[in-house]
Amino acid sequence: MGRFKRSWEMFTASWRVLRSRKELAVFPVLSGAVGLVVAIIFLTPAVFTVDFGSGDGGATPGTYALLAGFYVVSAYVAIFFNVALISQANVALKGGDPSVAGGLRTAGSMAGRLLPWALLSATVSMVLRIIEERLGFLGRIVGGLIGMAWSLVTYLVLPVMVLERATTKPAVKRSAELFRGTWGENVLGNVGIGAVGFLFVLPSVLLVVLGGVAGGAVAMVCFALAVLWFLVSLVLITALSGIYQTALYHYAADRSVPREFGGADLAGAFPPKRR
Repeated sequence: MGRFKRSWEMFTASWRVLRSRKELAVFPVLSGAVGLVVAIIFLTPAVFTVDFGSGDGGATPGTYALLAGFYVVSAYVAIFFNVALISQANVALKGGDPSVAGGLRTAGSMAGRLLPWALLSATVSMVLRIIEERLGFLGRIVGGLIGMAWSLVTYLVLPVMVLERATTKPAVKRSAELFRGTWGENVLGNVGIGAVGFLFVLPSVLLVVLGGVAGGAVAMVCFALAVLWFLVSLVLITALSGIYQTALYHYAADRSVPREFGGADLAGAFPPKRR
């Protein structure tokens, strides 16, 4: 119960920031729009490279090349707009006036430095997917555990890159250092904004179920509302996560607590690691 309470405190603190600085929600919208264009550019031709007459799944070297390009460019787009979001979340947490233009300028100034991290992220994602596909059930377990560990260790890479102006290798080392020094074994349970976000998405699932039961015109309306709710939820969760991530970086790096998070137990989110 204590973990859920802390998660809710983090969620509401991040929500207060987002509610007062609605422009922060623009970055996930831009990321999704550009990501959709990237998907169309890469996945549409990928379909035409598939040899449907072969017995081994139909994928050709061209298919794999386009999928690899899709992974890398998609990762870069997501990272670019997350950097823009984190930079302006930092401005908001310091009492400044964030702006979409300011975030895009910051991300643009880091465009070259973001590419190695995008390549590394995309490579890890592709390797994990291969493990999951080749090893079946065991692969899904192994891939899931490795992916979880990777996400935790690199959770603060982007805040480090933005706020410390670090390149990829030092940023990964710094993120791992912050992880080892403060998060300990309880990080997964205490970084709970994702769990609260899951509850936020649940109405879209219920709408799909309702539509499936009702059928007909009601189903169409329910499905449309479910998609709309899911997209809005995704935008809000992404924005809230960026705000929360930035606040956690400040606490992990120098134990400073942003004013909006003053009532939340940030210290509980970073329990000292047992020696």
